[in-house]
Amino acid sequence: MSQTDLTIMQLNDSHSYLDQHLELFWSDGRATFAPAGGLPRIKRIVDEVRKETGGNMLFFDCGDTIHGTHAAVQSKGRDVVPIVNELGLEAWTAHWEFAWGPEHLQEIAAEMNHPLLAINCYDDETGERVFQPSMVIERAGLRIGVIGIAAVIVDKTMPDHFSEGVRMTIGAEELGPEIQRLRGEEACDLIVLVSHLGFPQEVKLARKVDGIDVLLSGHTHDRLYRPVEVDDTIVFQSGCHGSFLGRLDCTIDNGKIVSWEHDLIIVGGDIEPDWELQGMVREITAPDADHLAQVIGETRTPLYRAKALESTMDNLLLRSLLDCTGAQLAFSNGWRYGAPVQPGPITLGDLWNIIPVNPPVSTCTLTGGELREMLEENIEHTFSRDPWNQMGGWVKRSYGLNCYMKVENAAGTRIEELFVGDRHVRDEDEFDVAFVTTQGVPERYGADRESLDVDAIEAMRRYIEANSPVEAPEVGTFVAL
Repeated sequence: MSQTDLTIMQLNDSHSYLDQHLELFWSDGRATFAPAGGLPRIKRIVDEVRKETGGNMLFFDCGDTIHGTHAAVQSKGRDVVPIVNELGLEAWTAHWEFAWGPEHLQEIAAEMNHPLLAINCYDDETGERVFQPSMVIERAGLRIGVIGIAAVIVDKTMPDHFSEGVRMTIGAEELGPEIQRLRGEEACDLIVLVSHLGFPQEVKLARKVDGIDVLLSGHTHDRLYRPVEVDDTIVFQSGCHGSFLGRLDCTIDNGKIVSWEHDLIIVGGDIEPDWELQGMVREITAPDADHLAQVIGETRTPLYRAKALESTMDNLLLRSLLDCTGAQLAFSNGWRYGAPVQPGPITLGDLWNIIPVNPPVSTCTLTGGELREMLEENIEHTFSRDPWNQMGGWVKRSYGLNCYMKVENAAGTRIEELFVGDRHVRDEDEFDVAFVTTQGVPERYGADRESLDVDAIEAMRRYIEANSPVEAPEVGTFVAL
């Protein structure tokens, strides 16, 4: 076979940001903001690449696609489907797509023009795979085997209803035999893995499993300006919110990638959108546009989630929970998604972007021993030496405490100092706690758990309206020593 050129495009973790929005960028050690993203602009870019390459292109989506903004959550993902179907994707996999249960996701997947691939999702009762594990695509004179791996944490750290009736594996044991089958029975020249495990787990996977040529990474929102080569596997990931696209131009000879070039494309505001798709986005978002555009106050602090230990966006949420309940401590999940809000007006739509699931505010009582155990568990889930044990987003968002830790210590021994106010936490202490979702405080912790009649967005709205202009700076909740 003569040398063949093939382009692989990647979208990951768009979180249903259908239209252009603000994105965070770093410059000279500080956060800056600029317009980016929008599926109509992504379609314009991809269509031009498809034309440029004469159709010798593949376009994949690594998941977190139909959940994350108001239009998506209110329609349980259905409003996103016709928009995504216009992009010309080959395949996708899933994570937050499980938010309305596996049966609902199966219905959504059936409406997509491209298959949902997940080699690692099994029916609890039958042991059968719930989704198609792989597919073969013929392009540029090549046979390309494509395998999907969905997020392993769906049945481990996500709310229980995400995984009702299904179980997830890491996929490592299944991958080898499937690669051999695709190489052998299907005579594939190239193997592409579409994954939502997260970059650390995917690097370990590439070291453990031979035969993956290109690994498209998702989940951890990494902006890889240059792919990582793990043995013979090219691994890359392309940011989040649809603000970036990954492009890999490969030259293949006898089933081997002999050369490649990569570009992390910023989907900037200067890119002309596909106007037909832009019209479809406006049609979906128009009914709630005026309602979501309501200005409810101002922020003096730029609000974003781009740090592992603490975020200003979640500090605003957590201060609202404390104000609403009078609790001493507040907790939420270490979410990664959520377009930033720059200093100035805050709209109702911004609040829906901060916490689109809009759960009820909940309360409980935690002992000091439970608090320490819960935080140690979460720190291990974030920073485990073994990537297989990394189970989620960033460090649990917390307010009202100060935790000094040594990340390099063994699991369960990382916290060196833990304060609530100016007092060391003792195991027998008791604290009134406010939280949202079981990712804030898992069900096995705390007594007298109660969900209140106010939801998270209403709590934030009341707090902002009463205290505008608000401030939510970092306060050193978690400090790595």
